[in-house]
Amino acid sequence: MDDDSSSNSDILFEVVTPLGFSIRTTTEYWQFIVTIKHPAMFNRLIDVQNTLSDPDELRLSKTDSQVYLFYREDGTKRWVCAVARRSNGEGFLITAYRTSAIKEGEVVWQK
Repeated sequence: MDDDSSSNSDILFEVVTPLGFSIRTTTEYWQFIVTIKHPAMFNRLIDVQNTLSDPDELRLSKTDSQVYLFYREDGTKRWVCAVARRSNGEGFLITAYRTSAIKEGEVVWQK
């Protein structure tokens, strides 16, 4: 697998968000998330896709206006959080994890 992220051959998924822009990730980057960053997300690919396409709440990062935090309920007082950056109209997944707290930030969309 090459390092050319513009190649569509290694795109694992691309989903449209409620804000109308798409977010994608590559197979290689997803493997990095689930093996290095957040191993607990290993079998949670569908949950992350659903969180991006059908979140309960969507917030803008307090520290970066191009970073969005997508939250979807995942049990009692638990959420899947998918973090994505939107740059030049295109979005890509930064990370995904389970959390018991929603971070501060401007709410830009709610179910």
